[in-house]
Amino acid sequence: MLMMLAELADEVSVFNVFRYITFRTGAALITSALIVFLFGPMIINSLRVRQGKGQPIRADGPQTHFKKAGTPTMGGLMILSGILGSCALWANLSSVYVWVVLMVTIGFGAIGFYDDYLKVTKQSHLGFSGKLRLLAEFLIAGIAAWFIMRAGQAPFSSSLTFPFFKDFLINLGIFFIPFAAFVIVGAGNAVNLTDGLDGLATVPVMVVAASFGVIAYLSGNAIFANYLQIHFVPGTGELAVILGAVIGAGLGFLWFNAPPAAIFMGDTGSLALGGLIGSIAVATKHEIVLAIIGGLFVVEILSVIIQVAVFKMTGKRVFLMAPIHHHFEKLGWTESQVVIRFWIIAVLLALIGLSTLKLR
Repeated sequence: MLMMLAELADEVSVFNVFRYITFRTGAALITSALIVFLFGPMIINSLRVRQGKGQPIRADGPQTHFKKAGTPTMGGLMILSGILGSCALWANLSSVYVWVVLMVTIGFGAIGFYDDYLKVTKQSHLGFSGKLRLLAEFLIAGIAAWFIMRAGQAPFSSSLTFPFFKDFLINLGIFFIPFAAFVIVGAGNAVNLTDGLDGLATVPVMVVAASFGVIAYLSGNAIFANYLQIHFVPGTGELAVILGAVIGAGLGFLWFNAPPAAIFMGDTGSLALGGLIGSIAVATKHEIVLAIIGGLFVVEILSVIIQVAVFKMTGKRVFLMAPIHHHFEKLGWTESQVVIRFWIIAVLLALIGLSTLKLR
């Protein structure tokens, strides 16, 4: 919205600043943080009154989690409010990439909201039917993948790129759509599974958002893309503004989610944020790099897959409890130890992932 002020730059030179993605990214970060800071307490109080007993605690979970009983969930509403409000002000709303990413974010957020609603009303950690939930996610992700493919130039728009190789491409053709949908859905559920401890998912999401903010800006700039020998994807630089809003909303939410948490993110937030990150990775043609930068989320979802698969085949468990952060809790790590150590891993993986931009 405010980007339209750039049209007045010829008359008032100061308005020229609204043309710069870097300025609007910083402004989006600050704006989303302020929205969450200002409206967070009101949202928390409203959810606490409406939810009563709050988010149900898994009976088989670590004993330390039972003291969190009564904490409201659906804190993702705070995050989404910050992101959407900030993007409405600072993002270029004429960009198809912006609308596609926001569509995935809102769609996945709605699915997560319904899941949280069922959990709270039924007072059970079992929410939305797994199959129906995945079907809805793949439908949204598939539509987003189609729009992303149409927004670019063929055959590059339907090709898979690889880190460390500047000219190696695999044209997936129409199969790009299910591949991209898988990336988006996988990212959404990976972040969702990571969100099991206070602040555990929030900071890694901000780390990944910061990393992909850099990638989006560089990929969308012909000069920088050519210098780094990465693939130029016109228009994706605008996605840095959305990622700035994600960081700001994450900072605001962390203020209330810091131990002891006043509110949980819930599926409303974690599923939406994961879908957002996944869709941006697809748009910027850095799907494989996402697996590196977001390696923490990959490990979390793989731990669940391995646990379920091995248990069905052998009747034995690989981990004391899945996702893997609960395994370390069962080993005796305190919650703060798990969270901070996982944060450190997330930062290291982000640095490794960003290094692929130059190692070509």
